[in-house]
Amino acid sequence: MNTRQHSSREFEAELQSVKNALLAMGGRAEHLLGDSINALVNRDSDLAERTIAADKGTDKSEMEIDELTLKILALRQPVGSDLRFLATALKIVTDLERVGDLTVNICERVLELNTEPQLKPYIDLPRMAARVSAIVRTSLDAYVSGDVEKAKDVLASEQAIDDLNVQIFRELVSFMIEDPRTITRAMRLIFIAKYLERISDHATNIAEQVIFMVKGSDVRHGASINVL
Repeated sequence: MNTRQHSSREFEAELQSVKNALLAMGGRAEHLLGDSINALVNRDSDLAERTIAADKGTDKSEMEIDELTLKILALRQPVGSDLRFLATALKIVTDLERVGDLTVNICERVLELNTEPQLKPYIDLPRMAARVSAIVRTSLDAYVSGDVEKAKDVLASEQAIDDLNVQIFRELVSFMIEDPRTITRAMRLIFIAKYLERISDHATNIAEQVIFMVKGSDVRHGASINVL
């Protein structure tokens, strides 16, 4: 075995370790999102508090992946697709960390909501959360497999989530208009919907990075993907 082959295999193993760590972090972020919505629907303050505490693991993962990726960049000095893969990892890890922060924000509103009677049955918020969770998962799958079509699916799904956010906002505004005593609770639910919409934005960011990684094309800020 020559040294070049040995080095190449080690480099591939290092790239795989970054991929595995990002998948684990993404799975944790997705789990936190599910727990935060379960805490809302079930009015479970204990679960909300545990979810807030668990986000420290997401922060730790961000630091570990950043360190690992920067070490590989410094020691291996990759070019081409490998360089784009690692550069993308540094951006994706930031998006995943923000997803964790937003689940904490959801849980903070849940703890506040649980001190008062429930305003209404929660139907649209869990639906919205399920869609958001699905595109977070799809965006990570697209990254791992280098699948541009999956990334495009994420981008195409964003509008439906935005529409749900608007629908929830309008319904809750009607509650506030009809009875000013509901304003505080309705506003907290509006915040939760906005947090979910922002999580979907981070999933979209990941999908856009996947397209850049695979195609070298920047589709951020509404740039066309039809040419891909």
